[in-house]
Amino acid sequence: MDLQLFGRRVAYWRDRRRITQEDFGALMGQSRRWVQDLEGGKRQTDPRLSVIERAATVLGVPLESLLADGPGRQCIDGVELDAIRTVLHRHDVLTGTADDDPADPLPLAVLHERLVHARHAFQSAHFASLGRLVPALLADTNRAAARHEGDTRRGAFRLLALVLELTEAAGIKYGDHDLALVSGHRAVAAAERSQDPVIMASAARHLTDAMTANGQAQAAAEFALAAATRLGADLRTRGADGLSVLGMLYLKAAMAEAVIGASDDHRAATARAAVPGLLDQADEHAGELGADDNCLWTAFGPTNTALYRVAAHVQLSEGADAVAAAADIPSTARAALPKERRAHLLTDLARGQTQAGQRAAAVDTLLDAEREAPEEVQCRPRTRRLVEDLRLLGAGSAEARLQALAVRCGLPG
Repeated sequence: MDLQLFGRRVAYWRDRRRITQEDFGALMGQSRRWVQDLEGGKRQTDPRLSVIERAATVLGVPLESLLADGPGRQCIDGVELDAIRTVLHRHDVLTGTADDDPADPLPLAVLHERLVHARHAFQSAHFASLGRLVPALLADTNRAAARHEGDTRRGAFRLLALVLELTEAAGIKYGDHDLALVSGHRAVAAAERSQDPVIMASAARHLTDAMTANGQAQAAAEFALAAATRLGADLRTRGADGLSVLGMLYLKAAMAEAVIGASDDHRAATARAAVPGLLDQADEHAGELGADDNCLWTAFGPTNTALYRVAAHVQLSEGADAVAAAADIPSTARAALPKERRAHLLTDLARGQTQAGQRAAAVDTLLDAEREAPEEVQCRPRTRRLVEDLRLLGAGSAEARLQALAVRCGLPG
């Protein structure tokens, strides 16, 4: 066994679980010095299997996470998703009341700075860090909303809504649609209490995403369009922020209609026909904005609207159209997008290429996406399913590259 690598893995997971060396040692029945030697690779002999198994149990990870060669996948895991759910289910967070912590709530400026850091992690496709950042953010912003008054309280609800939106987005990324739906509903409620139309629209677009993922596409499309109608006049007066969230509502409505259009629902044909018009409406708002932007972490603008056209074609199994739409996106515009958006486009393109029978090209596109954002490919359930599909279909000249990718995704051989 490579003791240096094993020690680094133990240290990595101990840090992710926020367990001190002293506490980890106590849980292992050892001293802090023993932990330091283990993590530093300084122990003279390989640890016994019973020790490795105990470490895996204490850290809440599969045994292979400590034993596998290479750097391993860094994904949000079940323990961290449970930590987020635990905070969401706390009495104070459920009721919006103050907790028992006697300390003053953190200043809104500090909470905003922490939210910006977490949002940057998401858009940089460093999703694993959200498992550590989100629980504390949820608790701290809820405490601020419960204890502040007046305009400061409305500002706290604004931040709480945005944190809940981030929680919803993490749930979507990791296929936890129940977590996404709960967070989306809570975000809408907090946004209403902020009395800020921009935040209301932002929360609405996230809930639309969660409803669509949770099999409620019809209700999602109706909700997004109702929000756009209700808030549109105010949003048009709010500059780039307002136009960005308004445009996103139409993009989310388009994707909800595309999901219906791909189903056997009696509205399928009508829904398919509605998709281009909704995308055109979003394009209109992108034109009003005038350029790509990232207001409220939307990445909204002409380029992101084009990304949604690709995604809609893929959802409707129009692979050749998706490939053509992706080819029309200028490389310079794509490169200027946040890393998460770039990788998302590439995974959608890979799915479109698969639909169009271009399976070797799809593998190479997935490898490009992996270079952009490893977690988007190796960790996200929908992308890993695409890798599995390609293994079943066969990838021709790209077969060896596909099998190596499957290994990095942690898929069974």
